[in-house]
Amino acid sequence: MSINSWKFIPICLAFILTTVLVLSGCTKSDSGSSNTNSSTGPATSTANNGERITLRFTGWGSPDDLAAYKVAITKFEKTHPNIKVDFQAISADYDTKLTTMVAGNDVPDVAMMESGSIAFPLAEQGKFLNLQDFLAKDKEINMDVLVPNITYSLEPGNVIGIASGPETFSLFYNEDVFKEAGIEPPPSDASKAWNWDQFVDIAKRLTIDSKGKNATEEGFDPKNIRQFGINLPTWWGAYSNFIYSNGGDFLSADGKTLAINEPAAAEAIQKLADLINVHHVAPSALQAKNIPGTNVALQTKKVAMAIDGQWASTALAQSKFNFNVGVLPVMKEPVTTVVCAMFSIFKSTKHPQESWELLKALLDPESSLDLLTAGTLMPAHKDWYTNDEKLAKWTKNLPSRPSGYQGAVIDMLLNHSHATPTAYVKNFSKIMDDINPALDKVWLGKQSAKEALDAVAVKAQEHVQGRRDVK
Repeated sequence: MSINSWKFIPICLAFILTTVLVLSGCTKSDSGSSNTNSSTGPATSTANNGERITLRFTGWGSPDDLAAYKVAITKFEKTHPNIKVDFQAISADYDTKLTTMVAGNDVPDVAMMESGSIAFPLAEQGKFLNLQDFLAKDKEINMDVLVPNITYSLEPGNVIGIASGPETFSLFYNEDVFKEAGIEPPPSDASKAWNWDQFVDIAKRLTIDSKGKNATEEGFDPKNIRQFGINLPTWWGAYSNFIYSNGGDFLSADGKTLAINEPAAAEAIQKLADLINVHHVAPSALQAKNIPGTNVALQTKKVAMAIDGQWASTALAQSKFNFNVGVLPVMKEPVTTVVCAMFSIFKSTKHPQESWELLKALLDPESSLDLLTAGTLMPAHKDWYTNDEKLAKWTKNLPSRPSGYQGAVIDMLLNHSHATPTAYVKNFSKIMDDINPALDKVWLGKQSAKEALDAVAVKAQEHVQGRRDVK
C-alpha cells in the first residue's frame, strides 16, 4: 500500500500503511542487474561457499518502524554472517520511485508493495519470483502456518507477495463516555454484535450538541455538535466492511460485472452516508476538519466511537485514557476486512534463496515483538493466536490490548475476516478512480449511493478485468 497511491485515505490510514510493513524484511542487492532466475522454483543458495553478499530492500516506514527494522536486521545478520542487509527507505512517492527504479534496471531484491497500485501491474510483467515455490518446500513456513488473507497471488499457484501481518477493522470507543451516558458499550463477541438499527440508536444517544441535547431529543442542533456518536472514515477499506457484511461485493461472482452499484453494496454505502446526512451522528466533510485522529478524538470526547483499523491501538494506548474495542455493527453478517501491504522478491535478484530467508525471518513475530506489544502490528503466524504462551507475549496485560481485543480483533480475524478487494479485484485502482469521485457526492449528501454509482457504472465497467479469488 503505497502512501502516494492512496491520497484519499485519512491520516490514520497513512499510519497503518507505514506500520503494517514492519514485520517484513529489509534487504539490499549488490547489483541491480537482472539474471535468468525464473519463478519455477527456489534457487540454491549462492552464498553457501561463504561468499559475502548484500541484499537490498526498499520500503517505507515511520521512525518506530525503522527502529524495529534495525533490530530485526541485526538478528538476521547474526544468524547469517555472510549476508549484509541494506534497507532503502523511500518516504514519499514510493510507487513512482520504485517504478522508475525498475524501468532503469536498478531493482532491489525484496520490496514493500501495495497490492492495488503497483504490485499486480509489476507481477503481470513477470517481475516477481513465485513465492509458492518456496512455501511448498520450506519446512518452517507454509500456507498453513500463516493467518488468512495475507498472501497475494497473480493466479492460483503463483504467490507474488506475503504480508507482514493482518490489519483488521473494529469499533474503538471511550469507556468513560459510555459510563457517563449509562449505555452498555459495544460487544466484543460477534454473536452479540449490534445490528444496524441498534448501532444508529446508540450513536444518536451519544451525539451531543452545544446545549447538551442528544440527537434523539427535540431541539437538537446538528450544526453545533460538541460530541459525535461515531467517527466514520469514508475510504474503501472502511466501507468495504459493511459492503461485505450486507452481502455485497465490488464485482460480481464471475468477475465480469461491476457490483458496487448493485443493491447490497449501494445500500451499505447509503446507510453509512446517512450517519452523516440524515442522523447527524458522524461529522460531515466540513465538520471533520475539526476532528483529530482517532486517539485524540476519543480522548477529548470529540467522538464517542470510531471505526478504525487495529493499528490505531498504539496511539490509543499512548494517549492514556480508558479506551476499549468492540466488533463492528452488523448489517447481515459479522465481517472485518483484512488490509495489509505485501513483500515481494524480484525475479532479477542474484540471491533468491537468501532473499527468501530474509523475508521469512522478518515474518517471524519474535523479530518485531516490540511493535506487536505496542499495538502497531499483528503476527503473520497463526500459532501466535492459538498458542496461549505466544498469544500472551503480545496481548496480555498491555495498554494496547484492552479487554475487548480478543473477541473484537483476534476472533474476528480468525473467524469472520474477508480479503481486501485489492487482493482479488483486478485493476482495482483504475476502477476506484471512477468510483471515488462519484461517492464524494454521496458523502456530501448531494446524491444517493445508488444514483451516484449507477451514473458512473458504465465508465467504471470499462476497467473491469475480472477476479483473482486466490489466497
